[in-house]
Amino acid sequence: MHTLYQKIKENYILYVILIIVRNHCYYFFNKISNYKLEKIRFYKNLGYPLKLKVPQSYNEKIVWKKIHDRNPLLPITADKYEVRSYIKEVLGEERAKEALIPLLFVTDKPETIPFEKFPSSFIIKPNHASGLQILVENNPYNKEKIIKTCKQLLKIPYGLEKLEWAYQSIKRKIVVEKLLRDNEGNIPLDFRFNMFNGKCKLVHAFFRSNRSVSSFDEKWNFLSIKILNCKVGPKIKKPKNFKTMLELAEKLSKPFDYVRVDLYSLKGKVYFGELTHYPTSGINKFEPQSFDFELGSYWKVESKYWKNKQINFV
Repeated sequence: MHTLYQKIKENYILYVILIIVRNHCYYFFNKISNYKLEKIRFYKNLGYPLKLKVPQSYNEKIVWKKIHDRNPLLPITADKYEVRSYIKEVLGEERAKEALIPLLFVTDKPETIPFEKFPSSFIIKPNHASGLQILVENNPYNKEKIIKTCKQLLKIPYGLEKLEWAYQSIKRKIVVEKLLRDNEGNIPLDFRFNMFNGKCKLVHAFFRSNRSVSSFDEKWNFLSIKILNCKVGPKIKKPKNFKTMLELAEKLSKPFDYVRVDLYSLKGKVYFGELTHYPTSGINKFEPQSFDFELGSYWKVESKYWKNKQINFV
């Protein structure tokens, strides 16, 4: 069976067809079975049953959000390209120009990517997905392989299998951005602000080098918690521009009941990473488990909450 799968994976057309069929089957079975597959996945990863009628934990509410939240800003801000327009609308052109990572190219035809015009290091990602990216660092690199991978990414629906509604209507593109580096040549720390109705209750500092996470509350008190597949990171000093990052997160999260605002701090400047609406798709295992419910207590789920908020962008 494994050999057959490998052969299919090596065949571009068959692999894409397999993924599309599988994702649609998962989606439709969930819809007709009262989300049976989602409940099995949830219990397998978190060890307690998923309650959708009266969700209590943070993870339960993420799943509830996937199924019920139809805020019209979700598809726009989940789009890695269109979110730039949202940033400009909220922050203004000048402030947005400072915060946005320089855009090098965007296309729905990967074969038109002008590699010769790019710096030695850059990052490529599909606009309709999360966590899928190609880091290109220094020559030589295989342009043909990158183009093939990009074409494959554009064909594959993202989030359908896991009921992540925000990604489904996005017009798929490939986005190429500058790759940020600190003074030591490393990708800067990823600061992830968990925002509940515009207020921060949890900040993760994510270290890519060893996949560790340091957790803090909104006042930068260290929290001794462990999250899914990551080691507990070190206690680090509060960034000098933490107040600026927090203010930025508050502005960008205002139209949502919950969103994770991902930011970078580099050489005194704050850069916008992305808005993450469904972190880990609702299976983020916390140790201790009680923190899952503590975090969920900050989030009041309400159908069509966004109609009570000022949303002028759409």
